[in-house]
Amino acid sequence: MKLISVLLLSIVSLGCSAQPALTIYNQDFAVVRDTVPLDLKAGVNDVSYSGATAHVEPDSVILRDPTGQHAVDILEQNYRNDPVSQDLLLSLFEGKTIGFEISQDKIVQGKIIRSGYVPHYSAMDSFGDEYQQAQMTMASEGGQPIIEVDGKMQFDLPGKPLFPDLGDDTILKPTLNWLIQSDDAGRFDAEISYITGGFTWKADYNLVSPETGDTVDLVGWVTLDNQSGKTFENAKIKLMAGEVNRVQPPSPTFMRQAETLAIGGAAFIPPVSEKAFDEYHLYTLERPTTLRDRETKQVEFVHAEGVQSKTIYVYDGADLSQYGGWDPETIRENPDYGTQSNGKIRVMREFVNSKTNHLGMALPRGRLRFYRRDSDGQLEFVGEDEIDHTPADETIRVTTGNAFDLVGERRRTNFHVDSNNHQAEESFEIKLRNHKKEPVGIRVVEHLYRWNNWEITAHSDDFTKTDAQTIEFRVQVQPDVEKAVTYTAHYSW
Repeated sequence: MKLISVLLLSIVSLGCSAQPALTIYNQDFAVVRDTVPLDLKAGVNDVSYSGATAHVEPDSVILRDPTGQHAVDILEQNYRNDPVSQDLLLSLFEGKTIGFEISQDKIVQGKIIRSGYVPHYSAMDSFGDEYQQAQMTMASEGGQPIIEVDGKMQFDLPGKPLFPDLGDDTILKPTLNWLIQSDDAGRFDAEISYITGGFTWKADYNLVSPETGDTVDLVGWVTLDNQSGKTFENAKIKLMAGEVNRVQPPSPTFMRQAETLAIGGAAFIPPVSEKAFDEYHLYTLERPTTLRDRETKQVEFVHAEGVQSKTIYVYDGADLSQYGGWDPETIRENPDYGTQSNGKIRVMREFVNSKTNHLGMALPRGRLRFYRRDSDGQLEFVGEDEIDHTPADETIRVTTGNAFDLVGERRRTNFHVDSNNHQAEESFEIKLRNHKKEPVGIRVVEHLYRWNNWEITAHSDDFTKTDAQTIEFRVQVQPDVEKAVTYTAHYSW
């Protein structure tokens, strides 16, 4: 870099001239790429850019010539995010007298004793509890203006304030300012990229079944939420699904209430393409769209008909919720452990995310809502659950509720502990009652919780070992019939 003897300041105010691009992550942030037209003189240029969001991370900003033909040497970058407001202007004129308009033909002069302005709320997320407490104290003690009119003090403003000219050192929007060194004069379009908060997106899925049967039609929507303080006109939008590692600041104790969202959307729904990208999945809206500040936009991104699914009924009868934190030895020998019964039989829906099942797209984390069509053609809501990020060819299994016409009953019929010989024996009877009009298959899940060394010495039905301490019976229960499942487990240690 050449030695600079004379500072050449070429003040350039820059906006957005080309199509912006957004990659929104489902972790409440986004990467923005925009175009900055630069008209540089040889030497040092003072360039200001007011097209960034209100939640830009200044240390993430990258300014470059995408063609690689011009070197962009940034000597200094400054970020200001305290745009002009009435409260800020009052603080700038503290101790001075300005006019206040009471009515169209009446103006009074008032001296601003105290503006009531509390600066830099956004810094509360960065500087810790002590700074936050100081700001809150300042707001509570000095959050109301004091104006002197005709020698008398009054709280609140006497009228609409009329401010004198402020000069050029004020900003109307969050602004980035650069000192850029250029060896040669040149005009070109630079690219600015930065990480910003104020964005999020999520996926939602609606699944509709006919009056009878388990075939479903699936429609997936992505919901984009822009609370960044900036509108993006005709933007190229991508959505990143996955768990990207980010360094998280300490959680602030001062919480600001979120503002009400405005809901909007385009009349034409653009299609969405999906591909694997690095260790994540990227969803691209094929058609540019406008995402306004404080707007929520919904876009259909997957539509599948005739997806084969099945309903699964699961009875996990042991209620172990009250025994949290118990140590293994207490569990092994306490006669009351595991005797509490849960009578609900869970309803689950399962389908394979494969091309042969009319799907096969990597599905981002989201909520699944299930509907079934009634005999009169109306859709009725029958349950919902959430899925995690699910690759293609994986099986999706979710819980939609508890069965009304199926009942489970679990009771222990025998328990004996022989501590001297390091063994125990326990027997259970599980009763299943079906009040439906058709036969039902029920999966009975039993946990061998006494110890990890066990053997089933007697059982009424076949079972499978699903993990080191769980077995599962799959039984068929006829209409209006009670089916009993029994087994005995022998433990040794």
